[in-house]
Amino acid sequence: MSIRDWHQHDRPREKLMSFGAQSLTDAELLAIFLRVGVKGKSAVELAQDLLDHFGDLHSLLSATQEDFCQAKGLGLAKFAQMNAVLEMARRHFETGLKKGELFNAPELSARYFSQHIGHSEREQFACILLDQQHRMIHFEILFYGTVNQASVHPREIVKLALKHNAAAMIISHNHPSGLPNPSQSDHQITDIIKQALSLVEVRLLDHIILGDHGRWHSMAQAGQI
Repeated sequence: MSIRDWHQHDRPREKLMSFGAQSLTDAELLAIFLRVGVKGKSAVELAQDLLDHFGDLHSLLSATQEDFCQAKGLGLAKFAQMNAVLEMARRHFETGLKKGELFNAPELSARYFSQHIGHSEREQFACILLDQQHRMIHFEILFYGTVNQASVHPREIVKLALKHNAAAMIISHNHPSGLPNPSQSDHQITDIIKQALSLVEVRLLDHIILGDHGRWHSMAQAGQI
């Protein structure tokens, strides 16, 4: 049975229009993106097969070009389309922040950092610079590689804060293939950065650690900063 033969409220597109995108399952959302299935499978059935293959929606959307294109029903055109959709979502989110949204909750910070470094297969260290009202002044990825005292240079972080006249800062790094639990090295570098910034009267508000599959940890929320 094709999707056209389904009850109207069971068809992904019609269901979205009637009840909103939040009412759809991951497979139904992916089916709308795919538009069509393959021989013997509807778009929803193909979508579910793809989710089973990759493990979840996050893993599918962060798959490499090679892995993505090798999956049945996908290809270069879909890969380009998917990356265009992800980039539009990122720019939409950033535009909302530019209109005055505050970084006043760990969830917002984690979401922002996830958009920029959460999908990276390589460790990255980034920071958000804020004004007195905790509005974003500047975002920058500063360092690449293992986050420790050797690779993260507090002097460069302080210089960046002074350059943009920041009053506060939120830092983040990712654990590409692991849990977001802070290591001893994470605690040490956080303390060093906090002390360095305090010398120029810049407050370190949080250190967000990103894990795989969208997981994250706020050191401020956990009372570790």
